[in-house]
Amino acid sequence: MERLDPQPPASDPLWKGHKPGDGAIYARVCLDDVLGIAAGGVAGGAPQMFWAAQAPEVNVDPEQLARQAVDSMLLTGPDIASPRTAGKYTVGVPMWMWVTPSPTTFGPNTASASLAGLTVSATAKVSSIRWSMGDGRTVTCDGAGTAYKASYGMAKSPTCGHFYRSSSKDRAGGRFKGTAVATWAVQWHVTGGGETGEFTETRESDLAVSVGEMRVLD
Repeated sequence: MERLDPQPPASDPLWKGHKPGDGAIYARVCLDDVLGIAAGGVAGGAPQMFWAAQAPEVNVDPEQLARQAVDSMLLTGPDIASPRTAGKYTVGVPMWMWVTPSPTTFGPNTASASLAGLTVSATAKVSSIRWSMGDGRTVTCDGAGTAYKASYGMAKSPTCGHFYRSSSKDRAGGRFKGTAVATWAVQWHVTGGGETGEFTETRESDLAVSVGEMRVLD
């Protein structure tokens, strides 16, 4: 909501019979349009012009500002380090799954948004990743997973793992195809004290896994 400057001439019908100085003409813009413009977009509609005896109050939803802040973070799905698309895996052998953390793929990531004198800061961090392995099974992991080392041998991952019970040779492209869906936990607060809140968002990445059967050499 803002007061027009300059004000329309006295002959403008927006005054509805009032005289300049007796109240003022204001413009009302949809909050979604204002946030969209702030993010580099274009408003969806023209402002509504109206007369008011006193400046109207501006009601801003802080959670909507928090969501605008999250949009500016450009969060993406997990950066999958394992299973690798080019990798070859074996039926019955423990697979270690992990991701490479970064501010946009795992967090934490912090941003703020402001409107009408109100500023909201938001912090987003992945709380869990749900792996759909393409074989009908899912695995939910609370963190980024543990990177495998050759010294671990055939041990299972202590944090995030899976094993396939059949090969992928009969699947399209010879691979199991699935997704890794990250749940981002967002906490926000009004800068300077006041209201706080939280919500979640999800982002996903695709995965493709080639799994073969173990060969026994004579």
